[in-house]
Amino acid sequence: MKKLIIFAHQHQDSFNRAILDQVESTLKEKGHEVIVRDLYKLNFQPLLKPEDTESMKTGKIPEDIKTEQNFITESDAIIFIYPIWWSNMPAILKGYFDRVFSFGFAYTAGAQGAVPLLKGKKGMIINTYGAPEEHYESIGMNAAFKTTMDVGIFGFTGIEPVEHLLFGSVTEVDDSARKKMLEKIKETVKKSF
Repeated sequence: MKKLIIFAHQHQDSFNRAILDQVESTLKEKGHEVIVRDLYKLNFQPLLKPEDTESMKTGKIPEDIKTEQNFITESDAIIFIYPIWWSNMPAILKGYFDRVFSFGFAYTAGAQGAVPLLKGKKGMIINTYGAPEEHYESIGMNAAFKTTMDVGIFGFTGIEPVEHLLFGSVTEVDDSARKKMLEKIKETVKKSF
């Protein structure tokens, strides 16, 4: 089974990179084929341009969008790994959703409204942020992150959310705390896939 990892962090030595390495190695240990799409390494162009939407209206999908859509189509699960900045995902990932999860691919319209087109796929999200996890939990931010992705994007497109992990204070904690986070990620990935 193919697993697709969408990675959105600009630094190669970040803790998010360690998370990516952990997820990828755990999946491979379980015998899964793994495809990693590192949006920064790919220099993914995040702006949805008028010519993109005009091309899609005529059935001509821009090549970079079609490439990403093919990876999604061929995968049974998608894992998103990214930091939370300004209470949201990095702009490059938002642009990925804007361009790749397009009408006619990720959803369409029906008599009752939107119809999801990515049913049968599983989704996981792993987020990091600098604020203390307890603080974000107490003010409702963790719930907001989960609603935005698990319901707003996964639910809208038909992807089944299997887990959404949030790790706070990643810029402040020591290596032993980070190792515990990576262990939790490993166990969660093993259990989920």
